[in-house]
Amino acid sequence: MKPIRKFTVRAVIPAELGALEELAANLRWAWHEPTRRLFQHVDPELWQASDRDPVAFLGEVAPARLAELAGDGGYVEWAERERAALREYLAEPRWFQSLGAETPRTIAYFSPEFGITAALPQYSGGLGILAGDHLKAASDLGVPIVGVGLFYKAGYFSQSISPDGWQQERYPVLDPDGLPLTLLRAPDGAPVQVTLALPDDRALHARVWKAAVGRIPLLLLDTDIPTNSDELRSVTDRLYGGGGEHRLLQELLLGIGGARAIRAWTELSGCPAPDVFHMNEGHAGFLGLERIATYIGEGLTFAAALQLVRAGTVFTTHTPVPAGIDRFDRALVERYLSGSLLPGVDPADALALGVEPGADPATSAFNMAVMGLRLAQHANGVSKLHGEVSRRMFGDLWPGFDAEEVPITSITNGVHAPTWTDPALLGLAETRLGTGDTEHAEWRSPALADGEFWTVKRAMRQQLVDDARRRLAASWREQHSGAEPPKWVSQVLDPDTLTVGFARRVPTYKRLTLMLQDPERLKAILTNPERPVQFVIAGKSHPADDEGKRLIQRLVQFAQQPELRGRIVFLPDYDMSMAEKLYPGCDVWLNNPLRPLEACGTSGMKAAMNGALNLSILDGWWAEFAGDDYGWVIPSADAAGDAGERDTLEAAALYDLLEHRVAPRYYERDGDGVPVEWVRRVRETLAVLAPDLGADRMVREYVERLYRPAAEHFTIVAAESARGARELSSWGARVRAAWPGVHVAHVESGGIDAPHVGDELQLRAVVRLGELSPDDVRVEVVYGRSRADETIDAAQHAELEVADAAAQRSPGEHLYTGSLVLDRAGAFGYTVRVVPRHPLLLSTAELGLVAIAD
Repeated sequence: MKPIRKFTVRAVIPAELGALEELAANLRWAWHEPTRRLFQHVDPELWQASDRDPVAFLGEVAPARLAELAGDGGYVEWAERERAALREYLAEPRWFQSLGAETPRTIAYFSPEFGITAALPQYSGGLGILAGDHLKAASDLGVPIVGVGLFYKAGYFSQSISPDGWQQERYPVLDPDGLPLTLLRAPDGAPVQVTLALPDDRALHARVWKAAVGRIPLLLLDTDIPTNSDELRSVTDRLYGGGGEHRLLQELLLGIGGARAIRAWTELSGCPAPDVFHMNEGHAGFLGLERIATYIGEGLTFAAALQLVRAGTVFTTHTPVPAGIDRFDRALVERYLSGSLLPGVDPADALALGVEPGADPATSAFNMAVMGLRLAQHANGVSKLHGEVSRRMFGDLWPGFDAEEVPITSITNGVHAPTWTDPALLGLAETRLGTGDTEHAEWRSPALADGEFWTVKRAMRQQLVDDARRRLAASWREQHSGAEPPKWVSQVLDPDTLTVGFARRVPTYKRLTLMLQDPERLKAILTNPERPVQFVIAGKSHPADDEGKRLIQRLVQFAQQPELRGRIVFLPDYDMSMAEKLYPGCDVWLNNPLRPLEACGTSGMKAAMNGALNLSILDGWWAEFAGDDYGWVIPSADAAGDAGERDTLEAAALYDLLEHRVAPRYYERDGDGVPVEWVRRVRETLAVLAPDLGADRMVREYVERLYRPAAEHFTIVAAESARGARELSSWGARVRAAWPGVHVAHVESGGIDAPHVGDELQLRAVVRLGELSPDDVRVEVVYGRSRADETIDAAQHAELEVADAAAQRSPGEHLYTGSLVLDRAGAFGYTVRVVPRHPLLLSTAELGLVAIAD
């Protein structure tokens, strides 16, 4: 019998154990092992059954057990010590506080998903896990971030696999009252609500849940409230669910509603208003329009408000392919922006921000990433290679400039070591290396013997085997109406066999089934009697992606063959809880996307943090960190004639590596059964590579390279009632209007007859500036090695100086002169160009204006 309503009744905790409630209310327990040990002590079996979620756990503990612990002075004292440690963690100065006064006061971090813990399933994959790790590292470093997202009543989806291997989706409904969340309330106790005006005189209301992620508040907007119609209550029903209009409503709520929630939070908390806004992908782009509307209400023009917003906005792109970007029908967006949603904002001005380069403004789709880049003066990709891909992919926003000059930098993602490092590895670091910081421990120390390390790694593998068997048994029962699984299910996998992991989302470019290109050869690798290999695979395909589902089905059906089912398994419902066992239990982590379509691929980082070696295409983070001590590179067949040939060649390379290099090295043992060389490489990975893979490194880079410059620039343009923003907007309008009259009329060179290295080339250029003055522009020579395709390789720039007024030939025409030294032999080329110049421009390419000599 089904209930007509469900809700969560919270446990009554004895007063002596009040510390437990305070500890459970802060999500620091998601990565703080001492706190987890405190809860585990209450009831170890129940703790594991609750997926280590203290809120759910305390609701299941028998009252008698709580009463017993309340009378246990030693346990009460232990709980009080952990509470004191939490309070100290929340209050003490940390790294950020040592940087001095020239830092942002508050940074608002917007993301459509956050992966903090399996107990709060508000994530689908890497984007959300990255956002969660970003907040956790910011908390550890003391960075004053406030996170903003949506609360999805059914999260992403729970995955099951039918007997024929087809993915099936379920959407279990979450009760926020049973989660580590509290409502944001006004001083009178009423829940805070934000409201968006919609077409047809409708209004969308949302309450605001707050999660404490260590020192970081995370605000989550929820439309499932009685003041909304049934249709609007469902706006936050599912992550990435619904059609175009449903998604648009979600993104309007995230951006506009999120900015309004920030204002309410700052008023209630007394914290400073953010001076930096960070968009984690384009989904939150409408926050820029909300801020523009606010500044228009304070008396600025749209153009001046745009300059002010851009100055303090950071945009991170995670998408290496145009198909991964949210694009909405222009007429649909116009309908929502034409009402009173954004007071003072002309819909035409807002719509122009989303027009794709080169498209007809009247018919162009509204591109969220394009809008994000136009709203942000600071932008980055998430690995060095992805930065290069992004500069090419979005280069049309800055026409006339080489990809190297496109103002998109890169900060390689990192993973939060305390979250993702297995407790067994942490215990080893504590007992043998004297530190609880596994990320920076001296793993090469002789204080830790290879044999002891290998024993712990085997225990981690055994843990994965046990978890996989449990999950497969549960899946069998679900598929077969509760019937007990056959004996073979309890015997799949072997803790002493080389274990390869592969887990991620399942779009086609990640090539889940590349390993199946030659099924017979893979069978031989899996069942090799002397050097067997086993695969543990997991992943979800988007509910609308039937091609991805077919890949899962093919893999599952291959694994169901009786002679293989002990050596290759697909684990359904990949989530953070599974990942906590999967990464530590693998010896090798496999990643074989189509290069360069993997923006970063942080799963391989998490595996490395747990003593796994990587076996990967040179894509994402691996392209910049690959080394012989850290794993193996799968060669890319970039010159292949078609996709099928490429897959065949790269799969063959994968098989060769597994057969002839990976497996032999793994099974090469000393007299004690320890693979000494393998362990050396693993310890080298932990000692040398792991520190570079940490989210703390990543967040420090964001602070130093993006947040601080954004805050400084925002302060400058906002000073004196936004004088800088007003000046920059009016100057920009004048330059754009006059730019058609800018032209390099003539260039001549001299001073050398037969060029040699060290010679000095003299240059003269006649430039027509029309209505602009020399103060408005920079005239420069661009030079370097001349390539066969008529481009300049590794271009360098040198400014030319304007001659005195007597040299001016006619009104608006100016003579520029300069010289450059020929510093290397070989083919050489140069040209002269004119670009806008203003002290408040951060990039030569910012306005997308350039005049180049013919």
